[in-house]
Amino acid sequence: MNKLRMEIVGMSYSQSQSGAYALILGVVGKETRLPIIIGGFEAQAIAIELEKMRPSRPLTHDLFKNFALRYEINIVEVVINKFEEGIFYSKLVCEKDGKLSEIDSRTSDAIALALRFDCPIYALESIVDEAGIVMSDIPGEAMEEPEEDLIEPDSAYEEFLLEELEEMLQKAIEEENYEEASRLRDEIKRRKNKL
Repeated sequence: MNKLRMEIVGMSYSQSQSGAYALILGVVGKETRLPIIIGGFEAQAIAIELEKMRPSRPLTHDLFKNFALRYEINIVEVVINKFEEGIFYSKLVCEKDGKLSEIDSRTSDAIALALRFDCPIYALESIVDEAGIVMSDIPGEAMEEPEEDLIEPDSAYEEFLLEELEEMLQKAIEEENYEEASRLRDEIKRRKNKL
């Protein structure tokens, strides 16, 4: 079974499922994308780690990492190993005392943990062939990633200065309001890109 190295290309609200997100993985060095629908909680856990936000208390995936490390278990890789009826399945490849073992996982949880353990994410080539989208095959699609300037301004934050938004972001993180923190982060990023 041939594995392909994957990277997180982006994440956005799902157009097809209310309250869900589309996590977009890309095959490293290729134009193939693997869109995976995930829940809001998992999207939040992934976004927090991508943005290196530090919550005041550990979230579930942070707790899992702390627990695993306490007992000297390390996740060495994540493999998306099955695709059935539109659902992706994954396994965590773990190492303890030089021995490898595998644990089944939801793909969204596996990716959230891969980010925390800084380990590679793979997908079986057969899954990428079946469920992947090659960007050059889509008529009218540009090969480049979208520019950050294309993020729409959030009208709720128009009246605030950049420094005020950064203070609001810190407060939202401290209060564990990660949805608000995510919106503030996007607005701050949009403004900084215009400077």
